[in-house]
Amino acid sequence: MSNQITLLDPAKHSDLKIVPSDYTHIAEQHIVPVTLHEIGRAATEYPIVFVKNSDTGEFQSVAMLGLKPGQNLSVKDGKWLGLYIPAVIRDYPLGLVLNPDVKDKVWIGIREQSKDVSTTEGQALFEAEKETPFLEARKQELISHYEQDQATRGILGFLAEQGLLVSQTLTVDVAGEKRNINGLYLIDEQKLNQLSDEAFLELKKRGILGPIFGHLGSLNQVNRLARMEVLGR
Repeated sequence: MSNQITLLDPAKHSDLKIVPSDYTHIAEQHIVPVTLHEIGRAATEYPIVFVKNSDTGEFQSVAMLGLKPGQNLSVKDGKWLGLYIPAVIRDYPLGLVLNPDVKDKVWIGIREQSKDVSTTEGQALFEAEKETPFLEARKQELISHYEQDQATRGILGFLAEQGLLVSQTLTVDVAGEKRNINGLYLIDEQKLNQLSDEAFLELKKRGILGPIFGHLGSLNQVNRLARMEVLGR
């Protein structure tokens, strides 16, 4: 996502408005984070895979929007072509600002330089320095997304502990050209089936089975991306 984020201040930003996004800020972003809560909807259009932060060792679930860096097949001429828009994209140009020294507290921020921010048109954020219903609704969406993201991090940590996330290479045929996509992690179906009854029941209790099967089924969407790339040439 582009542009530096600053704390939203009613005194400083009382005249700011948000206009409908043209999605140009992510036109070259080939993966975006999604929470496990989104997989059921996102998996109907995008391959859902996992990536690992080499510094922290944490896993993150992501939606593939393209087959290579710099390629977003869901954006054309600033318009979103798909049906489902991941929450991290819907949040823009707003976002949360975290202070590692202050636990359990978040602040709302805004990317002031975004083309989605205006002083002349769009949905107002404040009226006489009071939050508008539009901003209040957006804040609730941001907080809900943050809570889902935190829950996702914990669940993916559990899956990693169970040895279910394994590094794999996806091979896709793009108009006769075999292309390997590396750096991805997938759920190992064989290991999943070999879990003890107790471990499998724990997955069910945590509500992970739906996202797991959604992820596995979504891998077929890689072929959809390949077709979109060919048609877009």
